[in-house]
Amino acid sequence: MKLEPRATAAGVRLVAHEVLGSTNAEALRLAHEGGHGPLWVTTERQTAGRGRRGRAWISPAGNLHASLLLTEPAAVEHWPQLSFVAALAAHDAVVEVAADLKRLLAIKWPNDLLLAGAKLGGILIEAESGISAVAIGIGINCGSHPTETDFPAADLAAAGTPISPAALFSALSVKMLGRLAQWNAGEGFSTIRADWLARAAGVGESVRVRLAEHELVGRFEALDEAGGLVLRLPDGDTRTIAAGDVFMSAPPGKAI
Repeated sequence: MKLEPRATAAGVRLVAHEVLGSTNAEALRLAHEGGHGPLWVTTERQTAGRGRRGRAWISPAGNLHASLLLTEPAAVEHWPQLSFVAALAAHDAVVEVAADLKRLLAIKWPNDLLLAGAKLGGILIEAESGISAVAIGIGINCGSHPTETDFPAADLAAAGTPISPAALFSALSVKMLGRLAQWNAGEGFSTIRADWLARAAGVGESVRVRLAEHELVGRFEALDEAGGLVLRLPDGDTRTIAAGDVFMSAPPGKAI
């Protein structure tokens, strides 16, 4: 793995591994030892990759596994916004290296990257407020995808666009810089929110939202100012969802 030259020039650093348990865990370990961001941690293969809500993230060689460590990126209340920042950067990077797939790409709330309605990548934000450090974990399926999941999955090679993890990471390293600058420690979240909505799956459509103890069905109306999903329920009331799994009534885009 190599950083794109503009990322290197901006002072971003990289630690690349062949095998790690988790890039997020390694990034936060480095932070506890006094390491400072912006620092990327990458690995060819993870043995203990994880997704949201403690789910295992299948992490074979041939896919992208990377985490960006940021120290003191913003006031703590703005840290959750980094999910939207990272989702846009991942979308940007795939478009950069696989422009023909742009029309099939979308972002599912809050931060899954979809290709023709199937999950191409995911993002996991983990933070340590005591050391003011955030790890932005990004996994994107380049050469393979899992087949036994709650959501349909996809990969770039199966879509007819074989892209190496190294090429995708190089693009991601500079696209992330651009989106972080746009975000501006939370001051620019309104523009991040607008750009995210322009790429979002399911806005204005019926969706099913799985919460910790129950599910809701309604129309995905908007994002609130904090990034919550505004759901219009069948009785006309609205509910703002801060965390949950979204299932589309129909996949966006066209089948490959």
